[in-house]
Amino acid sequence: MRDFLDLSQRHRWILAALVDEYIGRGEPVSSLWLAAKGRFGVSSATLRNSLASLEDAGYVRQPHASAGRIPTDRGYRCYVDDLLQTRRPVRRAPAVEARLREAGTVDDALSNVSHELWRASHHVGFAVGPAAEVAVLRQIEFVTLSASKVLVVLIAADGHVSRKVIDVGAQITAHELRQASGYLNTEFAGLSLDTIRTSVVGRLQEERTLYDRLMTRALRLASTTLAELVPENVLFIQGASSLLEELARTEERISVDTLRALFKMIEEKHRLVRLLNAYIDGPGLTVVIGSEHTSPDLQNFSLVASTYAAGAHSGSVGIIGPTRMRYSRAIAAVDAMAAALSRALGAAEANRGMAD
Repeated sequence: MRDFLDLSQRHRWILAALVDEYIGRGEPVSSLWLAAKGRFGVSSATLRNSLASLEDAGYVRQPHASAGRIPTDRGYRCYVDDLLQTRRPVRRAPAVEARLREAGTVDDALSNVSHELWRASHHVGFAVGPAAEVAVLRQIEFVTLSASKVLVVLIAADGHVSRKVIDVGAQITAHELRQASGYLNTEFAGLSLDTIRTSVVGRLQEERTLYDRLMTRALRLASTTLAELVPENVLFIQGASSLLEELARTEERISVDTLRALFKMIEEKHRLVRLLNAYIDGPGLTVVIGSEHTSPDLQNFSLVASTYAAGAHSGSVGIIGPTRMRYSRAIAAVDAMAAALSRALGAAEANRGMAD
């Protein structure tokens, strides 16, 4: 909880009613409305004084003279922190969890999650998978593109496929590439990429490998591949176009430049992943509101995210939308999807273990 101890319980109730109404209608909330609908048992004059106190403390503001008040980012933060303090335990979503269990790969499950979060919120839904660094190798293949250029296809145990074109600096035949992939698959299948990288470097430093041309060529290919295969988190996003429709429907005043910056960040997925990783430094739920964002491109938006974990798989799922989002709905959806994904991936990993 942040330092909101200066607020009395009545002020918190008034702020919560104001935020709820503003999120629902998108119009400034007056003391007259609060007196009629808020059931506070005090006059509109008393409520007017309370709103003035909330404005002085930075929780609400008047968009123009003689208008009611709307919440500031500080007001949203107090409202959200109270929601987090009183939220109910995560409810299971059996139908969603069943679909995730039936997904063919981790990537399929993550894509499904981003879609479900978009459907639940009508904002941008996202799911971030584990970095390639922690992926476990199932198979590696080399395909000749030219005399010295090779396409490397790396298939992880969870089904994720990475492709990288490398220049080996010398002519290499398709037969040599098949021999190299066969050797590497025999030696390293079932190990993480980080473990393989360390092992390859160690073997190349052993003088005896120089006497085995096949082994040396395979290890050098693996070394070049892993050096150039920069670990990246897989990111799935759904609902960018729906966010535009939602902003238009709710008449949110967000500039074209701000929207352009957000969509550019979504297109350059690595930037968004880095930002999300910077925000999420531990397990559980994270909510970042408006001006709390370190990136100016996101300061008209809010982020609700949660981590998931199941064995070697860990990452985050969440929603990006305008600061005037239905936080209670977004928090419940993200909480439920993170829990469902953890259970589904855990079950899939247990089944693979039994099959092995």
